[in-house]
Amino acid sequence: MELLSTHYKERVIPELKKELGIANIYALPKIIKVVVNVGIRQDQKTAELTKAIERTLLRVTGQKPVSTKAKKSIAAFKTRAGMDIGYKVTLRGSRMYDFLTKLINITLPRVRDFRGVPSSAVDKNGNLTIGIRENIVFPEIASDEVLSIHGLSITIATNANSREHGTALFKALGFPFEKKQ
Repeated sequence: MELLSTHYKERVIPELKKELGIANIYALPKIIKVVVNVGIRQDQKTAELTKAIERTLLRVTGQKPVSTKAKKSIAAFKTRAGMDIGYKVTLRGSRMYDFLTKLINITLPRVRDFRGVPSSAVDKNGNLTIGIRENIVFPEIASDEVLSIHGLSITIATNANSREHGTALFKALGFPFEKKQ
């Protein structure tokens, strides 16, 4: 299994130069960061669940998660400004490429009923957001140790300036997109 960073430098850059018609390699789209996010519902929030979510994110990403706070109070969701509403991890550099290699080659094929990433998951700025419903698809999580199954949101931020450039980057990196019928 080739490292994604060397794959990007050796194969993806020449392919994108030809496909997008951009001569300057610094103008080509590239991945800037990966953000892994877990939200906690207030009616399910317990001390042991929050510790389990922290352990899950630490095992999956290799980095300690940061708690996210509510910016304003919303009565319908029973949240107040300053409350902990989830955890997130921002990955850059070699950890980012290691995580993406594991995501593409191991985790996404393990997702139940996975038919590919929908092309609508790429937004107009070229960023990709994937929702995973079960945390047990990651190989680091042992299913017998899990207290409760929770979802994860993975956002891959790029410097692409359009949906087409972002989609071309993700396809060149090997992300499995849905086949159009």
